[in-house]
Amino acid sequence: MYIIIVGAGDIGSPLINIATRTGNEVVVIEKDTRKAEEIASEFDCLVINADATIKETLEDAGADRADAIISTTDQDATNVMVCLLSKEFEIPAITSVVHDAAHMNLFRQIEVNTVENPQQLIAEHLYRAVARPAIVDYMRIGEDAEVFEITVTEDAPVAGKTLTEAGEEGILPNDVLIVAIGREGEDRPLTPRGNTRIQTNDLLTVYSAAGANPNLTDIFGHYEDQTA
Repeated sequence: MYIIIVGAGDIGSPLINIATRTGNEVVVIEKDTRKAEEIASEFDCLVINADATIKETLEDAGADRADAIISTTDQDATNVMVCLLSKEFEIPAITSVVHDAAHMNLFRQIEVNTVENPQQLIAEHLYRAVARPAIVDYMRIGEDAEVFEITVTEDAPVAGKTLTEAGEEGILPNDVLIVAIGREGEDRPLTPRGNTRIQTNDLLTVYSAAGANPNLTDIFGHYEDQTA
């Protein structure tokens, strides 16, 4: 893809690394001269040291042929202006970080993709690592539901059971679904069926309508969450 990234700060810099490393054509717009020079020396991308809220800057960045633009500055007002200008260039994918939840409605009105308060997301992940140490990774859906990854231990109640058996024996609650299984020796995740048998060391992707509480992680043999 041809991607324009606005801002090379704490959020933008890792994003630039990912985008360039995966083979995309990347243009970075950074107003701060020192940051712009650092990015230009570190990454294989075009860096424009200018103000992204000026239309000519986006023209110089090739906005008329961009597949996506991501605004990552620490100022919501700047991000809004970048998104509005991007609309004029009809960039297919426009995404912005939003630092103040009170501004979310404004971003919704201009119909762009958003990531709300990245600092808050980081804080939640750090807390979750302490509160639920068994969980490898997770994503919240709505107020309560979650999708998370967890390994199956040798003494897990679900180990050795098919999904049908686990449901019939009341091991897996009705509002919990195993949606994918990562297994040693398999090139790709398995799509579970009723007759799929859960094995020790499987990495499960789990959907829970009520979230990942300690009683649920017990099912996969992780009793440490009860005391975390």
